[in-house]
Amino acid sequence: MIAFVLAFAVPFALALVVTPLTKILGERLGAVDLPGGRRRHRGAVSRLGGIALYVAFVGGVLILLWLPPAWQPQRLDPNETIRLTGLLLGGTIIFAVGLLDDFRHLSAPAQFAGQLAVAVVACLFLIFIQKVMNPFTNRETVFPMPVVWLISIFWIMGMINTVNFLDGIDGLAAGVTAIVCAVLTIHMLRMGQLSVALLPLALLGTVLGFLPFNFSPARVFMGGGAYFLGFAVGALSIMAGAKLATVLLVMGIPIVDVAWQILSRLRAGRSVGRADRGHLHHRLLDLGFSPRQIVLFYYGFCILFGVLALTISNRVYKLLALVGLGVLMLAVLLVVARLEKR
Repeated sequence: MIAFVLAFAVPFALALVVTPLTKILGERLGAVDLPGGRRRHRGAVSRLGGIALYVAFVGGVLILLWLPPAWQPQRLDPNETIRLTGLLLGGTIIFAVGLLDDFRHLSAPAQFAGQLAVAVVACLFLIFIQKVMNPFTNRETVFPMPVVWLISIFWIMGMINTVNFLDGIDGLAAGVTAIVCAVLTIHMLRMGQLSVALLPLALLGTVLGFLPFNFSPARVFMGGGAYFLGFAVGALSIMAGAKLATVLLVMGIPIVDVAWQILSRLRAGRSVGRADRGHLHHRLLDLGFSPRQIVLFYYGFCILFGVLALTISNRVYKLLALVGLGVLMLAVLLVVARLEKR
């Protein structure tokens, strides 16, 4: 019990303390975002909030490792330490890539190269998708290793970019990440993965400690910290037993939005990595919805489908819920497109 309290409380407290310091640091170093173009905020806002996210999460996890063995839940998986090392090492690498982007504004190819490198590191430390359950036969499908690497790299890079693209309105990416972490924590506890459950719980404490400074109107942006959160969500979903359907349900809206946006950019002959205001949250903002209304809309849907992910045990029903979510999101995007034309 002590480990679970500290897993949440320590990252939460660290984020509360460090985040205001990143505001000061960003202003002094000139690492700030100014209003203009696709940015609609007011004044200069530090984009170094990723430092607080990294320090709070990694610091909290390291403190957990120093606890007496009697205070920690038993580790049932002999490879758990290897995966934890991969999580911390990969998180450090992607944090460095994000921090470099905060100061140097890396090109899209450089960003993707960094994401690919960290996905490979994760696979090397056994954070990969080796098998999935067929919902129609209730039998496991085991992939050959080349397919394992391909799927795992695609998943991790997809999560990194989904969270990064989601970071377009104050509090949106952090709040959605918090909901995903809460769902993963509950899932792991129900499955008896007590030691692994400490990790999403620590990330939950991290983002909730950061969120008061990032919620509209934001005093600090997470900047490259979105890469770190995306990697953590992708890796933790695999470490939870490859519960990809659970994460897909919770993050259905941003995932479908990202896929829609990628296809739109390709059809228009634009670079996939080039930022614009085509994402759903930007389009809703341009239609007159307030940032808080949009954020609460996303939160509501993520919580709703998170509850469905936890309560639906039948895999076929869960698949149907995924299909229904996809259809619902496409309908929302089509309605928004029609309102824009008007």
